[in-house]
Amino acid sequence: MAKDELQQHLDKGRYGSPRINPDEQRKYLGTFRERCFVSMTVREMDCKKDRENLIEEIKKHPEGKLLINGEVTEKLQKDFIALASKNATDFTIVNDATVESEDSIGVLLVTDRAVNEEIIDIEEKYPSNATEETAEPKKKKSFFGRLFD
Repeated sequence: MAKDELQQHLDKGRYGSPRINPDEQRKYLGTFRERCFVSMTVREMDCKKDRENLIEEIKKHPEGKLLINGEVTEKLQKDFIALASKNATDFTIVNDATVESEDSIGVLLVTDRAVNEEIIDIEEKYPSNATEETAEPKKKKSFFGRLFD
């Protein structure tokens, strides 16, 4: 038994502490899903309405901290650093994150404890009026349609 403990101690020194749910931590920029208030994908980071909704979340959760994916463009990083500064929120750029597609997580508003938000995707949390705007407008009746109506 002492030999196993010694081996574990040596392995911990050599490889670091084992991570709990490493895939989840990789996806959520080094934190756990349960600690997230809201998330934005790389694609959503360009949307003005989503940014306004993020500011709303920051105001709701002043203890929150922004995690910015270090693989997004430098312009987006600067924009979100400015957003965090303007709204007096802490931020961290996560350099070991990856962007595999436009649907990879670009920004998270997190805390250091479990909050277990049911919905964290910003567009699900704040459904926009885009669906109403894109609904098919009433078709105008033709001249003959109005005559024989």
